[in-house]
Amino acid sequence: MSNESKEVVWPAGYMINSRATELPNELVEAFRKIPVAVAGDCMGRSIGAIGLRPYHGTGNLCGQAITVRVRPGDNLMIHKAMMMAKAGDVIVIDGGGDLTQALMGGLMRTTALTKKFGGFVIDGAIRDLTEWAEGEMPVFARGHTHRGPSKEGPGEINVPIACAGLAIQPGDLILGDPDGVIAIPYADAAALLPKVLAHLEREAKIRETNVKGNADPERFNAILRAKGLPV
Repeated sequence: MSNESKEVVWPAGYMINSRATELPNELVEAFRKIPVAVAGDCMGRSIGAIGLRPYHGTGNLCGQAITVRVRPGDNLMIHKAMMMAKAGDVIVIDGGGDLTQALMGGLMRTTALTKKFGGFVIDGAIRDLTEWAEGEMPVFARGHTHRGPSKEGPGEINVPIACAGLAIQPGDLILGDPDGVIAIPYADAAALLPKVLAHLEREAKIRETNVKGNADPERFNAILRAKGLPV
């Protein structure tokens, strides 16, 4: 009898992959202080989720992605992902933007609080808004409805997904704040940190000149003259 491990054959529409490699904790903590807009500026100003809103108030979100793809209105694989996730993880769900049935509610929020997850990003609906509005557990979702989900599948965990126009790989670093949600590719996170810190320093200097009312007019006049305007 062979001792070689057999390749797992998943039923159509189902896949459960292991967790991605963890980023250093100090790197994740450093990004916790970075505004989403600043990270976006340093990534070309064309990356970020579209159409999601925070339902938890103003608290920020930061953590590595556990990705989930579900059939619209079904949360079986979200429950499984929550069994796999660790403290600090952000569960990112491709629910196809469907708003006819909620994918999560207050009971799942309670579990997430107990396990100290980093939060949720959901291209779909949630319910039990009063509980989410208490804060503590960040959640960004496309919408809400009182109608509950099924638990039949199919679904996939830790696969590449698209969530509200944002391409996300398992293990990517997810940032969320009142401005929106962005994903920093796992392989780019360490190199991006010094760039965002330098960007914050530049913004601080510009803000100081704006407060004093002595901003350099050449900052924009030079651009206008380059376009042929007589300024």
